[in-house]
Amino acid sequence: MSNYFVRMDPMALLTPSVDVRRSGDRSATDIGWLDSKHSFSFGHHYDARNTHFGLLLVNNDDIVSPGSGFETHPHRDMEIVTWVLRGQLVHQDSQGHNGLIYPGLAQRMSAGTGILHSEKNDSWRLTGGDEHTDPVHFVQMWVLPDENGIRPGYEQLEIADELLRGGLVPVASGRPEHKDAAAISISQRDAALLAARMAPGGVVAVPDAPFVHVYVADGSVELEGTGPLGTGDAARITGGAGQLVTAGPEGAELLVWEMHAGLAA
Repeated sequence: MSNYFVRMDPMALLTPSVDVRRSGDRSATDIGWLDSKHSFSFGHHYDARNTHFGLLLVNNDDIVSPGSGFETHPHRDMEIVTWVLRGQLVHQDSQGHNGLIYPGLAQRMSAGTGILHSEKNDSWRLTGGDEHTDPVHFVQMWVLPDENGIRPGYEQLEIADELLRGGLVPVASGRPEHKDAAAISISQRDAALLAARMAPGGVVAVPDAPFVHVYVADGSVELEGTGPLGTGDAARITGGAGQLVTAGPEGAELLVWEMHAGLAA
């Protein structure tokens, strides 16, 4: 996919704006074991007007049934970040990496020159085979790397304690200012993912950046100057200027991409 895009100068952007995308307007894939909602064109769900925002190409909100998952499949030249909301996801890849991804764990896979991996809701095997009926709910996000053909890689780190503070926590970043602050790195100098677990009434400010993608993974918020956003809603902010986000009465979990470059077809 990266061969079809070129980097765009963010200084060429038009007037600052906020484009709200509601949860119910997303395309969906429901094949029994998988219930997936796609914020952007994905697979056979193609819309030429909705292929990316900034550097973000994929924001899939997936629920996978127990004992099921994505069998071994390939990826290439993509930075893939997975954020689990509930349950546990087992990752295995052709580079010999094995990981159990759960809420509060930052995880990134760099596909680079090519990698095979699987992702499954196999937590029942990890508990001695006891039967359970818990699905795993996660958001998977893809951004293009700085350059194609890098060495494939994998990284994960527990950040649950940092999330307890309630503010935006740098999860995965290639930005120089996050060198010592982000939990894990990505091979994209113009992008960073931040997450927040917000108590009711909690407030955070979105980053100042040419492109900011605010995704409400859970709960509800009020976005300054825009209005309410519920679970699964997203705001695509062009020319972000630090708008405030206030959590609703049940709190919220936010995933925020700040991007200092964009892509054009």
